[in-house]
Amino acid sequence: MTQAPPAPEAARRRHDREIVALAVPAFGALVAEPLFVMADSAIVGHLGTAQLAGLGVASALLTTAVSVFVFLAYATTAAVARRVGAGDLRAAIRQGMDGIWLALLLGAVVIAVVLPTAPALVGLFGASHTAAPYATTFLRISSLGIPAMLIVLASTGVLRGLQDTKTPLYVAVGGFVANAALNAGLVYGAGLGIAGSACGTVVAQFGMAVVYLFVVVRGARKHGASLRPDAAGIRACAQAGAPLLVRTLSLRTILMIATAVAARLGDADMAAHQIILSLWSLLAFALDAIAIAGQAIIGRHLGANDAQGAREACRRMVQWGIASGVVLGLLVIAARPIFLPLFTSDSAVQNTALSALVLVAVSQPISGVVFVLDGVLMGAGDGPYLAWAMLLTLALFAPVALLVPTLGGGLTALWGAMALMMTVRMLTLWLRSHSGRWIVTGATR
Repeated sequence: MTQAPPAPEAARRRHDREIVALAVPAFGALVAEPLFVMADSAIVGHLGTAQLAGLGVASALLTTAVSVFVFLAYATTAAVARRVGAGDLRAAIRQGMDGIWLALLLGAVVIAVVLPTAPALVGLFGASHTAAPYATTFLRISSLGIPAMLIVLASTGVLRGLQDTKTPLYVAVGGFVANAALNAGLVYGAGLGIAGSACGTVVAQFGMAVVYLFVVVRGARKHGASLRPDAAGIRACAQAGAPLLVRTLSLRTILMIATAVAARLGDADMAAHQIILSLWSLLAFALDAIAIAGQAIIGRHLGANDAQGAREACRRMVQWGIASGVVLGLLVIAARPIFLPLFTSDSAVQNTALSALVLVAVSQPISGVVFVLDGVLMGAGDGPYLAWAMLLTLALFAPVALLVPTLGGGLTALWGAMALMMTVRMLTLWLRSHSGRWIVTGATR
């Protein structure tokens, strides 16, 4: 006698419990990450303006370098989750180890590039002659921690694939506390200045990497997975991550174009753009938490040959994305009178930001759908489509954004172009999800 399928309401409750269990800790971990830079800035800021400016340049370079390799987390999550769904934990952790080895190799390459070219990279970012030496010092020392940061990305992907987002939260919080304590002690206690801040951050990052490796190695030994590097497995991880690298680079290019256009609009527009972009990034963390849950849940369903479960989970997560977007949009509208004065007392900047902020609020439900479907397709291992879709979005966004100053548009017009960009992303992702071509079941895609 076959078992009756669960009632729709029971299925929704099950999906809701899974989404909340994975998304809430993931959100906490995502928010903890930028606190590293905030702690560094708060401590270094008291050394002087030149030191803080140098930290800003070096941090921007480091953030860019690491964010380019975020595919280490995304691709690993999807691959491991599929193996978990197939019931093969040994292969799941072995897949994760391949991702970690790839992270170590990429980290070594980045160090080899950054160490000798640090002064030139700082110069490309236009650092002043007073800030440049501090930026170079911080960049060179901090680059030694890049392998640890990439190992953290890959290991986070392993644990997410194993349906565990709590451990990354605990590690992120512990890393933040250790980073703040080490920075304060080395910068002021040991009198090392900005070099002490960089050293403290590197030590904290390696501490996080060691904790992650301990957890993953323990799991590998428990399930009999090999810890040795496997050339074929590492190559497969790189191939799976390549389309996501294209997607990430395209998205970073879009954000860089938006910032470059805002700079051409004038100081008030640029200041307002920076405020709005900071808020937009914060809102993205909340929506990305649902996407992370989507990566893990969808990968597991597809690995278990449960195409119907994957469809139902996708549908429910889209509903979550829309609802979350509506709530976030309403919060942005309600908080406008409080939010803008926190960043500036300049009425010109506040007025410039006001109408653009309304656009950000109204487009949040669109962003909710985009982030969720992005996570669903990543969980399905549909990287090539994501790469092509983002390249198309970039091709449409770039000319529209670059025409804003030429046509006399202001910051509101620029953020209108950003809303258009998110709408294009939503349409491309919705078309793919609606087609069902992303549904490929089995332990591997």
